[in-house]
Amino acid sequence: MSLSDRLEARARAGQPGSLVPPPVPHASASATPATLPPPTTPPVEASALTPPVAAAPARESRFATPTSAPPRRGDALADAKAKIMSDLLERIGTRMNDPGLTEAMLQDLMRAELARIVDAQNLVLSVDERATIIREIEDDALGLGPVQRLLEDGTVTEIMVNGHDTIYVERGGVISLTPLGFVDEEHLRRVIDRIVARVGRRIDESSPLVDARLPDGSRVNAVIPPLAVKGSSLTIRKFSDRPYTVKDLIGFGSMTAPLAEFLDGCVKAKLNILVSGGTGTGKTTLLNVLSSFIPAAERIVTIEDA
Repeated sequence: MSLSDRLEARARAGQPGSLVPPPVPHASASATPATLPPPTTPPVEASALTPPVAAAPARESRFATPTSAPPRRGDALADAKAKIMSDLLERIGTRMNDPGLTEAMLQDLMRAELARIVDAQNLVLSVDERATIIREIEDDALGLGPVQRLLEDGTVTEIMVNGHDTIYVERGGVISLTPLGFVDEEHLRRVIDRIVARVGRRIDESSPLVDARLPDGSRVNAVIPPLAVKGSSLTIRKFSDRPYTVKDLIGFGSMTAPLAEFLDGCVKAKLNILVSGGTGTGKTTLLNVLSSFIPAAERIVTIEDA
């Protein structure tokens, strides 16, 4: 027998001196060594791992389905206002464009009809709630909605509507947020359309930007989608009922008496004067003062590009 045959025979027999190591037996996954010591940790009772049965009702009551919340008072008022507004338009909708009715006559007619409609609705309203509903409906039907009361406020110098639910005002040079707002985007668009229609202008998707003036001279700027990306915006710049005079500016400290005399001479000498400044800095106020220096016999030509 050759050497290689003898080595192979030794390897098969597992004898020492073999060049090929005997195969190592693989331990079974389910086999448990007999040499391991028994566990010393005391067994845990099943009751320690299982919560008591009495806790189950508490978990069920914690995740119980909540009952429906009662309707809010504000929602009820909004629904009542919408119903009253619909009934009002049915009764006097055609008479709102009657040329024989003045604005005062139309307001008296509307107040009378509103009182009848509110009484017929049998709504449980307080005196303040009743007055609020009537005032808001009057503003929506004849005025500019929630902006109307701000226009009538003499302390407000500018109104800024940034979307239907956000209205800022400026009082004394300070900007503040008001609790007022439009019902929705459509409500705001109706007010913008009413402002634009009064001055013979139009605003739509093909012409989404318009500058106009209210009957009292207030400047209006309105922007609608697609130019306004977060809802329509409306800005109204109000002016004082009584224009400021040169004495007012001197009293405010905005101008000195020698400067007023110098500007008076410039106007009467027909010199070119350029008035420039940012928004709200008083350009129009100064221009009105300069215009008061023009002699009564002179002719005034105004060219405006809005």
